[in-house]
Order: sequence, then C-alpha cells, then structure tokens
Amino acid sequence: MALDKQTRVLVTGGGTFLGIHIASALLAEGAEVTLLLRDGNQDRLGILEQQVRWHVTDVWDAASLKGRARGHGTVIHTVGSMVDDPEHGLTYHRLNVMSARNAANMCVSDGVNHFVLMSAPRAPWINRQYVNAKREAESYVQRVGLKTSIIRAPLTYMRGTRRPLFYQLMSLLGSLPPISWTPLSRIAPIPLDILARGVARTALNAPLQTQVLYARQLRRLTTRDDRQQSKRDVITAFDIPEAEQATLPFELLDEDTPFGWLPPSKSSED
Repeated sequence: MALDKQTRVLVTGGGTFLGIHIASALLAEGAEVTLLLRDGNQDRLGILEQQVRWHVTDVWDAASLKGRARGHGTVIHTVGSMVDDPEHGLTYHRLNVMSARNAANMCVSDGVNHFVLMSAPRAPWINRQYVNAKREAESYVQRVGLKTSIIRAPLTYMRGTRRPLFYQLMSLLGSLPPISWTPLSRIAPIPLDILARGVARTALNAPLQTQVLYARQLRRLTTRDDRQQSKRDVITAFDIPEAEQATLPFELLDEDTPFGWLPPSKSSED
C-alpha cells in the first residue's frame, strides 16, 4: 500500500553522520525516506542504501535540486558548517544561508509545505558567526511562507563514547530538574539518538505555523522505552566506524562539517 505524502520525507546531507541517523530514525517511524547526497558519499549509507531512495545533488546548485522534493510532505535540511574557510570562498553565509535558501526554494517549487531546518542555540562554545548565519537562514525560510520547524539543536554525542568532563557535566545538569527548567537545558549536549528521533517525529507532524524547538522539546518527543531501545532500533541501523565513535561532540557529526557537507571552493571551480 502506498504511503501518503506526509510520510514521505527528504533529507539533505543524507550521506553525513547526522543525516544517516535521522534517516534511520525516520525509517523506524515508518516513513518513506529520500536522501540527497554529495557525490562520493554513497558508500557511507551501508545497509541504508537498500532501504531509502537517494540522489546525488549539489545543494549550492539550484538546478540540481529541481524536482527532487516533488511528492514529499517534508524536507529536513541538515547541510551547513560550523567551520568556515573564507580564503576559498567558504564563508558562513555561503555554507549555512545559501544552502538553506536553495533547499527552501526547492520546497516552494515542488509543493512541499513543511521544512525542518537544523539550526543551533546560542552557547559560549558555539561560534557566534555560525549562529548568526543560522538565524539568517531561519529568517529566509520563514519569509518564503513555508511551515517551518526550526531545530535549535545543541551539540550531540553518541552514548557510551568518551567525552570531556565539562560536556558530561553540562549534559547531566541540563537533563535534571530544576536546572533542566532553566535556559541551560537549551544548550546542554544531548545524545544523538534523542536528536534524531525528535527530528524524525517533528518531520512527520507538520505544525500549523512555524515552531522553534530546543533540546527540552526534543527530549519530550522520546519516551524512556525509546531511549532504552535506541541502540538496537535506530543507532545500529548501520555500522558506525570506530574512528567516528571516538571523536569529540562538535566533531562527531561529519568530520569538520558537523551539519552537512562543504561546497566546492571557488578555487576548485575556476
């Protein structure tokens, strides 16, 4: 039996660490998933390659996105970077705003009403220019009239991996009342499975108007049983290289580009 449009979800940055986990969470929720990949990332899908549709595209080339979202109910945009390289034309604006702009325009032209934007909260350990670029992306997406779920996600980590004591303490404090009722809960690192499952459930339930979700709301979208079973049902839906499991939280999602992939530098385009 064919799935309805709302259960069809497209994920940009689908070959990245974050994109793959979100795709796995979507499949666990019964969604039909399409991934947009950077050329060369196909091999990273593992067993997901047989469970999803995927296309090689370039989110910085609007023409390559044409028609890719048609028939989907939601697009989840994970592409961006916390690391810039201005000498090669890789500014925070280009990495985080232009990619979101192209993805949002794809939604408008392809008739997708719900756009999920991976953004970030303001925190002392998150680059201010990066956050400002994400805020600019948020503003653009809302101006084009899409129903938008803005995920201001904190840093994430894999359960059971080694982390600096500071981040362990922040995660603990951010999850325990009464401190969890304070703004600290918005910026304290959370497990990647909670983020992935929360994003998946947000994608499958389009809001009536734009909503902004922080870590607290993402935690509420998962139950205790979800958290106990996450390693079996979501995180181990594919093999995670040991080298990636051991990285620091801000490096974990995809090498030096935590929320997606880098576009070709201007020097390589010449």
